[in-house]
Amino acid sequence: MLAQKQDSLSIKNGIDNPSLLTTHHFGIFNSRLNTNFKLTPEQTKTLSINYTSGNSFHPFVESYFPRDPEVRQQLSEVIWYLRPFQFIDHETTPADYLNIVIDAVIKEFRTSLNIPLNDNNELHISARSYWITKGKYPFSIFTSDESIEWFHSNIAGGEDPFGRRFYGLNQVNFEYLDRNGNTLKLNHNDVFVGGVELSHYYYPKLRINTSKHIYINFGSHLGINLSKFNPSVDIGLSANVVKHKPLKNDYEINFGLGLNLLRKNILKLNNDAIDLGNNPYLGTIEGNFEISKFTKRRNYHALGINYQAQTRYNKKDEADYYSLRGKWQEINAGWHNGVSTLYDVLSNWSFIYTYGRPNYKIALFVKQDLDVNNAPDFQTGFNLKVPLKKGL
Repeated sequence: MLAQKQDSLSIKNGIDNPSLLTTHHFGIFNSRLNTNFKLTPEQTKTLSINYTSGNSFHPFVESYFPRDPEVRQQLSEVIWYLRPFQFIDHETTPADYLNIVIDAVIKEFRTSLNIPLNDNNELHISARSYWITKGKYPFSIFTSDESIEWFHSNIAGGEDPFGRRFYGLNQVNFEYLDRNGNTLKLNHNDVFVGGVELSHYYYPKLRINTSKHIYINFGSHLGINLSKFNPSVDIGLSANVVKHKPLKNDYEINFGLGLNLLRKNILKLNNDAIDLGNNPYLGTIEGNFEISKFTKRRNYHALGINYQAQTRYNKKDEADYYSLRGKWQEINAGWHNGVSTLYDVLSNWSFIYTYGRPNYKIALFVKQDLDVNNAPDFQTGFNLKVPLKKGL
C-alpha cells in the first residue's frame, strides 16, 4: 500500500500549479509568494521553467497628497473625481506628488529548483527576470493590444473601453515618478533580473492526512530583489491546506486554500530605491479547485480554477483625500487606474490545464482580472517541470 501511494505521488502530488503571480508593474520588483498546494515534499529534485506574459495599461495620471489635516478633511467630503485641490507651492499648499504611466506587455521568466530534504521538509530556490515589450505578434498572440481590443470590439467590453486605440497600440510607455522624486523608467526590449527567492516548506505528519485526506504545509520565505530600482530584502510566511479526495474511475479532486504574508523591503540595500507602495505588507488569500483524470498509461489530465486576492500596495486612508489629474476629458474610462488601483484589493481568476507523466509535467494557464483594472488586464503562461536524476 505504501509503495502504491509513493508511486502515485511520483506522478501527481496534490495541486502542482505553475507560478500564477501577476506581472503587476509594482509587484515585479518585489518577491511575492506563490502558494504551495502539494501534499508532501517531492521524491526527487525537480526543475521548473515558467513563462508568463501580461498586458498592463494605465494612461498618464498625476496625484497630489496634501499634508495639511484640514485640507485632507475638506477633500474627503468631496467625491474623488471632483476634488478641487490646487497645488501652488510647498509653502502655501504642502503636498506630496507622484505621476505614473504604464503601457507595456511584461514577460516574466522564472526558473525554480525544488530540493526534498526529508519526509517533512523541502527547499525551493527560484530566480526571476523580466522583459519589457510592445507586445507585437507573434510573441504575444493573446496578450497583445490587438488581441485584447479585438475581444473588446467583437465579444465584450465595447469599442476601445480604456483608450488603448486612442493612445496608440503596440507601444511601451513605462514611467513612474514617486513621491520622493525618484524616477523609474523602462523602454522597449529592456531586460532585467528581478531577484532570487528561497523558500522552506514544512509538511507535518498528522492523523488527518490519512483519516480525512487533509494535508497542511507551512512556508518561510526570503526574497532578495536585485533590480537597480529596488535592491532590497523581503521576508514572508505562508500556510496552506489541501483536501484530497480520490474518486471512482481514476478521477480525483483537490481543494486548496492558502494564506501568505510578505514584509516588503525589510532591509533596503539602497536609500534611493523607488517607493513601490507605502503599505509595507502584501497579504494574499488563494483558493484552488482541481479535477484530474488518470489514464491507463500512468499519465493524467487536470483542470483547475484558481482565485487570488492580494492586499493593496498603498495605505487605504490616502484614497480619502488624494487629488487625481488625468486626461479624463479625452477618454473617460480608467484614466485614474494608474493611481486608484494602488488602493484596491487586487483579485483575479486563473484557469489551468496540466498534463502529467512520470518524467515531466506541462501546464498552460490564462489569468483574467475580472475587476478590469488592468493590473494586468489579461495574462497567459506555461510551465514545464522535470524531475532530476538522483545525485544531481
